[in-house]
Amino acid sequence: MPSHRLARSLLLILVLALCTLPFLAATADESVTPRTALEAEVRATETAFAKSMADRDRDAFAGFLDEETVFFSADQALQGAEVVTQAWSRFFEGEAAPFSWAPDVVSVLESGKLALSSGSVFSPTGERIGTFNSVWRLNENGAWKVVFDRGCPVCECP
Repeated sequence: MPSHRLARSLLLILVLALCTLPFLAATADESVTPRTALEAEVRATETAFAKSMADRDRDAFAGFLDEETVFFSADQALQGAEVVTQAWSRFFEGEAAPFSWAPDVVSVLESGKLALSSGSVFSPTGERIGTFNSVWRLNENGAWKVVFDRGCPVCECP
C-alpha cells in the first residue's frame, strides 16, 4: 500500500506542476504584454503599408484598406476602398514615390480591436513635410486594415 500512496503523491505533484506552467510562462517576460505585441503588429503593418508606396505597388496599397475606409484629403473625405485607391492612383505614377512615411507612435486599445499610428511624412529628399494619423481595425481574419487616415502639414510645436 505505501507504493500506492507514493504514486498518488507523485501524481498530485505532477498535476500541480503542470497547472502552474501557464502561469509561469505568462509571467516569464512581463515586458511583452498582449497590447505591446499588438502594437508591434500594427507598426509592422504600417511599415508594410508605407513600403507599398515605395515599391510603387498600388494593389498592395489597396490591400491595406478596409472596405469602409475614409481618407481625409484637404477639405473632403474619400469614402470606401475603391474610391481611395482610385484617388491615390496618381501617387503611384512615375518611378519615384512622391513622399514616404514612417510610424513614430502606435497605440492599441485594451480590446485589441482598434489602433492608432502616427508619424512623419517625408519628401523624396528626406525633408519632413507632414504628419499622418491612421486608425486601424483588426478584422475578422486577423488582419489590420486602415479605417481612417488623415495627414496634416508640419507644424511648429510649442
